[in-house]
Amino acid sequence: MSEQAIEYRHNQPLDPVEVARVFDAAGLKRPTSDLPRIARMFAAPNSLVISAWLDGRLVGVSRALTDYAYCCYLSDLAVDKALQGRGVGAELIRRTRAVIGEEVSLILLSAPDAMSYYPRVGFQQAENAFVIRRKR
Repeated sequence: MSEQAIEYRHNQPLDPVEVARVFDAAGLKRPTSDLPRIARMFAAPNSLVISAWLDGRLVGVSRALTDYAYCCYLSDLAVDKALQGRGVGAELIRRTRAVIGEEVSLILLSAPDAMSYYPRVGFQQAENAFVIRRKR
């Protein structure tokens, strides 16, 4: 990848094939072989999507669900491994926070491999979360 500046876009429509490629390149466990499901994930009406582009190629994405008033769930944060460590993920989070504002809590469930990352970008670990896992 070149050293060009990364471009960020707010709610840019994304091709599910490209999203699946970034998820795979980031090492995220998502249903990337189920492209209609990926498309539905990014078509939700309360979605807030920030994307990162380098040389016209999607290299990072954050997807959040929010009411824009009280809470925002950051459900996906993926950056191509070739660009990890360059601040792309932190910038995706920063831009998400800029859109939702200071009255809205940003909440996420971390992948086990990313547990050490989130405190470095301003998240506090919560001890009071509960989940009912998806079946597929």
